[in-house]
Amino acid sequence: MGERYPAIEPYESGWLEPGDGQEIYWETCGNPQGRPVLYLHGGPGSGAKPGIRQLFDPQAYQAVLFDQRGCGRSRPLADHAGVDLSVNTTAHLIRDIEDLRARLGIERWVVTGVSWGSSLALAYAQAHPERVVGIVLAAVTAGRRRETEWISNGMRRIFPREWEQFASLVPAAERAGDLSVAYARLLADPDPVVTQRAASAWCIWEDTHVSLAPNAGAHYALKPPVEQQVSTRLITHYWGNGSFLDETPVLENMHRIAHIPGVLVHGRHDVSSPLDTAWDLHQAWPGSRLVVIGDEGHGGAGMTAAWIDALDAFRDLS
Repeated sequence: MGERYPAIEPYESGWLEPGDGQEIYWETCGNPQGRPVLYLHGGPGSGAKPGIRQLFDPQAYQAVLFDQRGCGRSRPLADHAGVDLSVNTTAHLIRDIEDLRARLGIERWVVTGVSWGSSLALAYAQAHPERVVGIVLAAVTAGRRRETEWISNGMRRIFPREWEQFASLVPAAERAGDLSVAYARLLADPDPVVTQRAASAWCIWEDTHVSLAPNAGAHYALKPPVEQQVSTRLITHYWGNGSFLDETPVLENMHRIAHIPGVLVHGRHDVSSPLDTAWDLHQAWPGSRLVVIGDEGHGGAGMTAAWIDALDAFRDLS
């Protein structure tokens, strides 16, 4: 299966300024004359890490990466309770993608995303199908409330002890509701002690459910406090608002991209995002192929290898 390509640096980078106080960092790497491909990171709030450049054949692809609003190298960061999140929605992100495409002079591109980035990739493709030549998704999500409520509430059935600790910050009367909404309220508290305690608790819960592997190590809980604040504030903002997809649900609009070839790569042991979402999308998408990695969860080396294989196969799409 596919191996990561050698590490490379961008040949160009810059800032997109949509006029609402945001500065969106972007970069391009690989072959300036190659097949354009857009990468959409997860989270929301994870940012486009440098290692992602190694997914793309540098001889064949002109890879475009950017940090979504409020995170990574984009500004302002969503790192404190006073930040304005009203201009940070899925519709804003879709407009940013189109603005970036136009700025770079790209007519059509392959779109790839992971986790939340797969939901955004599908929403973008459905809004602008004429701009998308192919889609590759990993750790597949569709932005449905049932998916995010499963993570914040439903997984109590699997991790009852850890969930009780996670929910303990929320008043007992609110624990039956959407905990992402309750946590968003905590993260909006003017007291930084309250917000950091909430961010830390959310990250510990993320580490609990993101892998079923025995003795899986911490990841989110080890992030610096600023990164914890950014990621948890954006995650709860999006999840508490149905990923801003209630009026344009991805699954119900798959007919808009039925003709576009796509690959969905998903881990069979992904408890955070169970396989049924990838399966439902595949069933509604005649142009898609579903690749199930039997020994992976919400990520892993096997998933990355299959992801690279899928991208390699899309290099020569017409």
